Amino acid sequence: MANNHGHAQSARLTEEQLQQTEQFRKSHVSPCNILRFFQEQDVGCPVSSQKIYNVVAKIKRNRMQGRNKVEEVLRLSAEKGYTIFYRNGEDNNVLSDIIVAHPTSIAMLRTWPYVLIMDTTYKTN
Repeated sequence: MANNHGHAQSARLTEEQLQQTEQFRKSHVSPCNILRFFQEQDVGCPVSSQKIYNVVAKIKRNRMQGRNKVEEVLRLSAEKGYTIFYRNGEDNNVLSDIIVAHPTSIAMLRTWPYVLIMDTTYKTN
């Protein structure tokens, strides 16, 4: 019996697996857990973790429909009802500042207008 692990044809996800992957990503399941699910379903599953990551990236690209990452953040923020303020540079059309606020945060700011805490630390969660 030949070992076809790593060959493009054998590692291809079936249509059912593609649909399951999309459903898992809508539920925020991580790619490693998606792979684990497929391996539990089929012990000899030739699908690699890289293939799952590639499929997830393709799903994200399709969802963005040609928008860049900043445009997608602005679209999703507006769709979810967040308040958005942004500013472009004066000499060019490059985004220089952006503030995205949850509706509850805006309500709290209106209730207590003299207390404002803003985390502007670079690269923190």
